[in-house]
Amino acid sequence: MPAGTTMTLTELRYIVTLAQERHFGRAAERCFVSQPTLSVAVKKLEEELGVALFERSKSTVQVTPMGEKIVEQAQRVLEQSSVIKELANAGKDQLASPLRIGAIYTIGPYLFPHLVPELARSAPQMPLYIEEGFTANLRRKLRSGELDAIIIALPFTETDVVTKPLYDEAFEVLMPADHAWSQRATINKEDLLEERLLLLGEGHCFRDQILEACPAISHKLNSPHNTLTAEGGSLETIRHMVASKLGITVLPRSAIGTVHYESGLLVSRPFSDPAPSRTVAIAWRASFPRPKAIDTVTAAIARCHEAQPEPA
Repeated sequence: MPAGTTMTLTELRYIVTLAQERHFGRAAERCFVSQPTLSVAVKKLEEELGVALFERSKSTVQVTPMGEKIVEQAQRVLEQSSVIKELANAGKDQLASPLRIGAIYTIGPYLFPHLVPELARSAPQMPLYIEEGFTANLRRKLRSGELDAIIIALPFTETDVVTKPLYDEAFEVLMPADHAWSQRATINKEDLLEERLLLLGEGHCFRDQILEACPAISHKLNSPHNTLTAEGGSLETIRHMVASKLGITVLPRSAIGTVHYESGLLVSRPFSDPAPSRTVAIAWRASFPRPKAIDTVTAAIARCHEAQPEPA
């Protein structure tokens, strides 16, 4: 390294973010700085190091082979710096500083409205920051220290991260109340092929779990003659589409939400055994020095889950 190089953690965060986004504008937005500020800082670091970290063209930003190695090391330095902050906080009251929790899109909207008031009662002095996202984004934010704990569906493995199962949740079929299947006590997975099935778009792990539970649906999705599926961006959108009689769907029990509609509009039915389900878990960095905060959240989620009403 050339003499007199003084790298800052901020500059390292810039190059890691730019490597992830491959776009100066988006990277600057994520770092809460202007594009020229980020661009000048990256150029300055390249000049100090005497190597090009990025290859720039009008439309894209590519990481150079040397840049890949340096960005990887920068990521490790940022992870270690967050450990230093956590160690400094370890001596303080574990429930006194903010806790940043993330949850996947198919858990957050159904858990957070119950969890936030529950934590306000059990840990009133602990401010909460909550966020929803895809598993891949939550994983990255957990590693970088942007989130303290994430709530995801298993399987989930990550180096130096502890994962603890919270509860199992069955999947159910949601349909209009006048659907022929409403007369059945249970639904066979294979029967889903007969209906217009509304699914989440790609990137949602819940979609993957449905396709895993009923592999025949995957073949139907990939068929050029497929007319049976429609993709939605959220479970809420899909639920409204079912209420509008555009098809049926499969939802986790907590998201069934028939109570939000006028009586007799929607009904749900469980699957015949073996019924598909998911295990919801909480994950946090092994180095996170506030185990009491994690325990408090885990206990609060257990109370919320026990209090959930059974779907109609």
